[in-house]
This record gives sequence, structure tokens and C-alpha cells, in this order.
Amino acid sequence: MFRTLREQVQTIFREDPAAKSVIEILLCYPGLHAILLYHVARKLYIWKCPLLPRLISQFGRFCTGIEIHPGARIGRRLFIDHGDGVVIGETTEIGDDVLIYQGVTLGGTGKEKGKRHPTIGNRVVIGTGAKVLGNITIGDYVKIGAGSVVIKPVPPHSTVVGIPGRVVRARSAQNQELEHGLLPDPEWQAIEDMSKRIEQLEQQLRALTEERLSSRRGL
Repeated sequence: MFRTLREQVQTIFREDPAAKSVIEILLCYPGLHAILLYHVARKLYIWKCPLLPRLISQFGRFCTGIEIHPGARIGRRLFIDHGDGVVIGETTEIGDDVLIYQGVTLGGTGKEKGKRHPTIGNRVVIGTGAKVLGNITIGDYVKIGAGSVVIKPVPPHSTVVGIPGRVVRARSAQNQELEHGLLPDPEWQAIEDMSKRIEQLEQQLRALTEERLSSRRGL
């Protein structure tokens, strides 16, 4: 547990420029509190202790606004930034060095049994309010834009945005940050392409109309 705490503090210092001291991190970061409570609940869950792991999970939710089911498998150095509204389902698997912002859901799509939540690779960044749903795999170094809804597998080194989520950039640099303001908007791009096409058709129609009027005047 001490190693986990030390790694979490180091991760917060690395990822959050607002972190000023160890005391501040220990007292003021709900993501850290939620992860520490998860590790306690997870240990009891593995030992098949009845009810108590879920009670600890619900206590963590009450205190932090972050719900992590004790059945989830979480790798090292997960950083939940701000964290309010984050939900991590029972069969979720998360790799190492993952960054999750507030309002993220790693959930299921129905009442199916067995593995029903996503598998998240290493060094994945999941933006504010994003939803990753179902038994799908998100590859290493994937970046998911704010508000996206991802229901299909995503290959490694990709950037995903939109509802439903679409891959808009592939093979991005491993250390590239998720710049929400610079992400493409596939819906807007489709509308813009359609507008350009309509404008071209209107120009062609005007040209044909003028050609026909000219022919009639010639007669």
C-alpha cells in the first residue's frame, strides 16, 4: 500500500501542475482517496469477503463522487483528475499510467453476464464526460476526446472523438498531449463537406439555367 501511495503522489505531481505539496495531495485529491479505498476493497473482494468490499466502494463514492467496483482490475499509476462522476464497472480492466478526467464512465451496454465492461490499455487518456461502453478493447496510447461515446474497439496510437466515437487520428506520438481544442469534429466536417457539395450543385444548376435561357433567346 505504501508503494501505491508513493506512486500515486508522484503521478499527481507529474500530471497536475496545480499540485503544490504532498500534504495538499493527501488531503485534497479525491481521485487519490478513491484509488486507495479501491485497493482496500479489492483485497477484500479477492478474499471473497461478503458485502464489505461493496460497502467500502459505496463509502468511497459518497466521499469522492467516484465509483470504482471492487471487481475492476486497475493497473499502476492511474490518475483520476478531479474525478466527480467517474464510474468504473465490475469487469473493467485498466492498464498502467492511464489518465481519466471527471464524468467518465467505463460501463456496460446491458444486462449481459461475464465480461461486459471495457479493457483499457496502457497510457490511455480519457477526456471529460467520455463514455466507453461494452466489452471492447482500447489500445495503448489511445486518446479519447471529451464527451465521446465509444462502443467499438480502438486500435493503439489513435485519437477518438464524437458520438459514436470515430478514429480521427492514428499513430499519434506516444508523448502527444490530448488537446481538446485542437481535435477534429467529424460531425462538423461532414456538414461542411455537404455544404460545399450543395454549393457546387447550385452553381451547376445556375449554369445550366443560364445556358438554357441563352438558347431560348437565340431562337
